[in-house]
Parts: sequence; structure tokens; C-alpha cells
Amino acid sequence: MEFTANQIAGMLGGTVEGNGESAVSALCKIEEGHAGGLTFLANPKYTEFIYQTSASVAIVSNDFVAEQALPSSLTLVRVADAYGSFAKLLEAYSQLKQPKPGVDASAVISPHAIVGKDVYIGPLVHISDGARIGDGCKIYSTSFIGDGTVVGANTTIFAGVRVYSDCKIGAHVTLHSGVVIGGDGFGFAANSENNYSKVPQIGNVIIEDHVEVGANTAIDRATLGSTIIRKGVKLDNLIQVAHNVEIGENTVIAAQTGIAGSTKIGANCMIGGQVGIVGHITIADGTKIAAQSGIGKDIKEPNTIVQGSPAFGIMDYKKSYVGFMKLPDLMQQLSEIKQEIKKLKDGVNG
Repeated sequence: MEFTANQIAGMLGGTVEGNGESAVSALCKIEEGHAGGLTFLANPKYTEFIYQTSASVAIVSNDFVAEQALPSSLTLVRVADAYGSFAKLLEAYSQLKQPKPGVDASAVISPHAIVGKDVYIGPLVHISDGARIGDGCKIYSTSFIGDGTVVGANTTIFAGVRVYSDCKIGAHVTLHSGVVIGGDGFGFAANSENNYSKVPQIGNVIIEDHVEVGANTAIDRATLGSTIIRKGVKLDNLIQVAHNVEIGENTVIAAQTGIAGSTKIGANCMIGGQVGIVGHITIADGTKIAAQSGIGKDIKEPNTIVQGSPAFGIMDYKKSYVGFMKLPDLMQQLSEIKQEIKKLKDGVNG
């Protein structure tokens, strides 16, 4: 599908500088621009590429001033916020690629399930007894929805997702491929024979509205009660959320983080990749945890920034790291001092 620079400017509330009839049919990075491509410039680090790009149309902010001649084939669309405007176009482009509503003939839907209007259900999807699928949902091929699970309106479940029984998924949620929601929590009790007996996990998982869960992330069901992911949370790929964990609104967590059972994470936290968090602790609102940190105790003060394993205050960590980097020199100096002391002792004793 083609759009002209004039049409793009109309969608974004921008102005055209150049050929308003210049047409584009694809999106591209500015350094990889090509004829018929639409790109954008928001980061000053990429400014050099606008003077040599082969893209046909570029979105730029109103305050962009060209310091040299632009390619004659390039038309600019000036907007208040180049990055935000391009994001809107990406969203529109994504919507164009969405499948049309309908149910594939190979899908298995229980007669006791309820499926809303304008829903897309792909090949080999299985929807179990008592499940309820809201209006406008998209469930891609081979995904599984367990007994009694509720999926809110306009939620997208990509291929190969597994949502176990009795879970509650909110509206406008995105679950990427390989996500498992509601698998058993890691609950075992040692017995007298030094074996482990499984503790039944009879709770569920609640995911509120506008949550996104990255590929191959697992969120375990509660032993009792619910594992809860609050509104607006964003989870990256390959994250483990254990039973009875609660994650507060608008918290974001990067890949390969593991959160042990019954930990409560506050709202608006930012947690880096490969962070390990022990169970049964509380992390205050607004906490920021640097990548590869280990959290072994409560963080009680809101808006704290920590780093390290075990983690502690970011400024103290940086000071300690400076000392750590100097450790080889300090060890060498210590060795030299010991040698000098030995010489002095030998001289006195001699």
C-alpha cells in the first residue's frame, strides 16, 4: 500500500517540505534508506545519514536545520515530535498487518466456551470448557486456553502460548510466543525419606489491562490466591515469575530476570536484565535495579537505586567499584611494602 508525503503529513499534523506527491510503500532505517522508503530522524547521532539517504520521505522535527544539501530525491515531513510521529506510523502499519476476524476450521473450541465478536482464532488453537474470549481478541495458531480462563477484549495472544485453567487475562494485553501463564509454582516439601512431595498449586494468575509479556516468559500460578501482574506492566523475554508474586503497576522488567515466590514488587519500578530476586521480600515503589544485581532483602525506601550482588546503593557501589579496579595496584604496593619491612627486619637482626 502506497502513501504520499501529503497523506502522511495529514495523518501526523505535519507540513511537507519538497514533493508532496512523493510516494512510499515501506518503512526503513535512515542509514538503510531506499527509493520508496519512509524513514525518520530523531536521534542527533544519525543526522549524518540524512544527507546521503536514498529514502523518498523522512519525518523530522520542526527544529531540524539542514547544515548541508539534502538529497534531491528526499522530501521532508516536519512534525512536532519526529520519534513519536514515527511510532504512530508503526502502530498504523502494524494494524494493517493484523489478521481479519474469523475462526480457522482446525481450531477446537469447546461448546461451553464463550467467544466474543470480531475475534480472530488461528489454526490449531484450543479453547477449553468455560473459557471466555473478549471482543476483538486475536489468538494465533497452536495456542491453548485452559478451562475457565477469561481473556479480556482486544488482547493478542501470539502463536504457541499456553494459558492454564482459571487464569484471568485483562484487556489490551499482549502475550508473545512461548509464554506460559499459570504453570505450577515450584512447591515441594521434603519428607522423612529425604524425597520431595509436590505441594498442589491451586491458585491462579491474574494479569490486568495493558500488560505485555515477552517471548518464553513464565508466570506461575499461586499455591493459594493469585499471582498478580498489575496494569501496565511490561515484561521482557525469558523472565521467570514464581508463585504468589505481585508486580505493581507500570513496572518494567528486562530479560532473564528471576523472581522467587511471594515477593511483592511495587509500582513504577525498573529492573534490569539478569536480576535475581529472592522470595518473600518487598520492593518499594519506584525502585531501580541495575542489571545482574542480586536482591536478597527488602528495599523499603521508594525510588531507591541499587546495583551489585548482593545489591546496595548505587553511589556506594560505584565508589566500591573504583576501589575494586585499583585492587591489583594496591596488592602490588602491599607486596613491595612487605618486602621492605622484611629487609628492615633482616638488617636489625643481622
